[in-house]
Order: sequence, then structure tokens, then C-alpha cells
Amino acid sequence: MELGLAGRRVLVTGAGKGIGRGTVQALHAAGARVVAVSRTQADLDSLVRECPGIEPVCVDLGDWEATERALGSVGPVDLLVNNAAVALLQPFLEVTKDAFDRSFEVNLRAVIQVSQIVARGLIARGAPGAIVNISSQCSQRAVTNHSVYCSTKGALDMLTKVMALELGPHKIRVNAVNPTVVMTHMGQANWSDPCKAKPMLDRIPLGKFAEVEHVVDAILFLLSDRSGMTTGSTLPVEGGFWAN
Repeated sequence: MELGLAGRRVLVTGAGKGIGRGTVQALHAAGARVVAVSRTQADLDSLVRECPGIEPVCVDLGDWEATERALGSVGPVDLLVNNAAVALLQPFLEVTKDAFDRSFEVNLRAVIQVSQIVARGLIARGAPGAIVNISSQCSQRAVTNHSVYCSTKGALDMLTKVMALELGPHKIRVNAVNPTVVMTHMGQANWSDPCKAKPMLDRIPLGKFAEVEHVVDAILFLLSDRSGMTTGSTLPVEGGFWAN
């Protein structure tokens, strides 16, 4: 299925690793012009070697002023993937202010800031666009030690709907993708213990975790005009976890 992404300028946050990196690679292969945002310069350097021609931007999206400096003059962007996130896991009774603040700064506030920059540019140009926010199955299901993370993703799902409502008249679509555990390097490190993985896998009808390409395929579909009548949605990529 032709997605028509060639020549489109796409900004991807959290581009250095995992889902973000896989998204950049797929977009580059599809002929898109990619602005890759990461807080880790080494990850951007290796990504540029893999995908010549992408535009790297190194910034910590948890820093509002630095983000404004780095992206305020990024230029015309057609499509946006808000993928950057942190997962600082603590039992509820041990949640710290620092973990709370950092989680909401990156997982929610940065989505608002970067989306404002991109959407304002689209509206000024009178151009249509699409934004995909990377949420989680944890936005709608409770998971032990994930009280802050679940809260940020639940908020992100509602933010997605409000953005879709307000930006729709400007022909800007906004959707979320909600994956289960994804077998990135971090996912493999955190969920390779069968004793830890089994209770989660038992709640997934397909009996397995997602691979990066499963999530990337959903992202590319929602960026493309093939999803031209889809906005305000949360697309689960979780093997049936929500159905259980």
C-alpha cells in the first residue's frame, strides 16, 4: 500500500533509540525528509550514518527554553511523531516529586510544546498535517509501580482527543498509538525475566510482546493520507491486552 510519504518533512522526537529510531529508519526508506530529535548526541551521530540526509537536533525536551531555541526555527514540518518519553517506575507510596515532574515534563508538556510549534507552522502555511502521539496500553489499564507513567499516558490520550477537536478545522489530524511492551533493547532488558513477563503475557491474548516494526507500521499509517478520515483515535498495538 503506497503511503505517499516521499518528500514530506517529518519531525520525530525520541529518535535515538527504540520506536523513534525505527520510525526514522522507515520514514527515510520511504523517501521522507526527517528531522530527528534526541537528547543523546551519540545516538544521533550513528543514526545520521545509517540514514544520510536526516536533520539531527540534540535537545532535552524536558527543558522548555532549550526546546524553544532548538525547534522554534525548525522550518516547515508536515508531519509530527511525538515519541519521546521517560518511564520512571516507583511504587505509589514511594513516588517522588522529581520523578513526577520529570515524567510530566517529557511525556506530556513536551508533546504540547512541540505540537504547538508544528501546528502553528502548518496553520500559518494553510497546509494540512498529521500528528501521532506515542501513548501506551498503560493509559487505560493499571500496572503495578507505574502510577506516574500510567497517569502521563492517560493524560496523553485525552490530550490527543482535545488536539484533534481543536486542530481538525485546520485540517490537522491527531491520533495516538498505544503499544504493549515493545521488544526494543530496553524492553528486552526489562522484560526478559520469564517470572516478570509471564503475568503480563497472560493478559495478552496473542501471548507475545510487540516488535518495533508493529508499532512503526501503525505510526506510518496514521501519518499517511490512507488514514485521512481518522482523528482523535487511540490505536492499540497490544495483542488484545485491552480486550482481556
